[in-house]
Amino acid sequence: MADLLGATNPVPGLDNAAANRGAPISPNDRQLQNIPEPTRVSRADGRAERQGASDAAKAPVLRYDSNFQTFLQRLREQPDILQAMMRLLGQSTVVSSGITEGLATEMSQFLAMLRMDEGQLLRFLTNQLQSGNRFGGPLFALLRQAYAQSQSPDMQKDILQFLKAYSDYSSMGHIEKNLLRHANRMARSVPASWGGTLVEIAGQLENSLAAGDRAGALKLIQGRLIPYISQYVGRTHDLGTARGLLTMLALDVARFENGSQENLLRLFHQLTGYRVLQEKLGGLDDSALLALLEKGQFQKAAQADQFADQLAAAAARALRGEGGAEAQSTFRELVSALLINESVYMPVNHILIPLEWDGRMLFSELWVDPDADSGDGPTGDNDKERTLRFLFKMDIEGLGLFDIVLTCQEQRVGLQVRCPERVASFAGTMEQALGHILKENGLEPVQVQVGKMERPLTLSEVFPKLFEGKNGINVKV
Repeated sequence: MADLLGATNPVPGLDNAAANRGAPISPNDRQLQNIPEPTRVSRADGRAERQGASDAAKAPVLRYDSNFQTFLQRLREQPDILQAMMRLLGQSTVVSSGITEGLATEMSQFLAMLRMDEGQLLRFLTNQLQSGNRFGGPLFALLRQAYAQSQSPDMQKDILQFLKAYSDYSSMGHIEKNLLRHANRMARSVPASWGGTLVEIAGQLENSLAAGDRAGALKLIQGRLIPYISQYVGRTHDLGTARGLLTMLALDVARFENGSQENLLRLFHQLTGYRVLQEKLGGLDDSALLALLEKGQFQKAAQADQFADQLAAAAARALRGEGGAEAQSTFRELVSALLINESVYMPVNHILIPLEWDGRMLFSELWVDPDADSGDGPTGDNDKERTLRFLFKMDIEGLGLFDIVLTCQEQRVGLQVRCPERVASFAGTMEQALGHILKENGLEPVQVQVGKMERPLTLSEVFPKLFEGKNGINVKV
């Protein structure tokens, strides 16, 4: 666990008391080392306080001095989601020994959802796009435009604060479940002599949240739960699960406060105080704003996203051990890869497309960069037009892995396809067919290339800015 109380990472060799005990003591040794020169400014040595902070991606252990570097490390080491999903889609997982009846039912329902025709596939993709974009619609388009055109750092800051509050406000159901989950896990992680009080607090918290008493729930957490578990850690020096849960609880409490309706409206009123926004938002009262936010595309899509709910239910059962070691390992890899791709440090949008088409199992991952770097257009010209770049990774049962990179500016489209060797022999025919499909849909094919895949493409090759940290949280789609 990270030393949260330490100002810097410990320097190797300086905090090892066991090693220092064995060092010989020489009272007559008057040799002094590393004497500072008080009459001049000394040159800094090559060692920083946070040793290895710049090389966190190559470090064998996680570094807590750089969240972004930790994200890059995990991105490089993430499991192959394509292989995990294809194992999951295979019927062998469902009928394997050791699987419980509950998980078998969940998996059967999940697999049934993947049998789609063209209309169902279109609705599935539309729902995935809308549920994955929290900041869509006229209101956020207006705020996005105002942010880009504004020369006022204060207004830009206030817009970001409002977006952050809305993010927590729209996730309130999830945050409340997390608060209850943390409280119940704390009760199970401590000895029975301490756990009884935590069970009582967790029950009161559940009642407060069910009754909509946010103030009471917050008072209970801050006045009883956090002090009690802090007292437990201080007395027992238990730095394990309970302390880790306390850190996670503090994060969710902060989001719980920030996502309150009162705070959301306060920040919105602050935005309407700016002249450039007052003209466009001044006529929007509190009730209209809340109705607009609660009935937007994101909320509707999130409520209708049965695919995500079904996958989460099956994963929860499998990770509890209901599916045996094979299913548990597959779901663990899948969940780990999904969490990495949904990180706030991921500047591109990620979509899953699993389906059964004409009797073949197919799984595809889609990454979308709505603001690709200049010079990444289909012609390679360094122009100023907005560039969209897509990366499809598609694994088709019986054929193998395909990498498809699509780049477009306005109506001009460049398409690169890397396919298995057995398919590459038909490259010419595929190029003509793909060009014809683009033209039928009103697009202008600039470059269409089909060739044999030598190795799978990496995200950094297709989206170079990913590893440069140019974008933090992308809200522009």
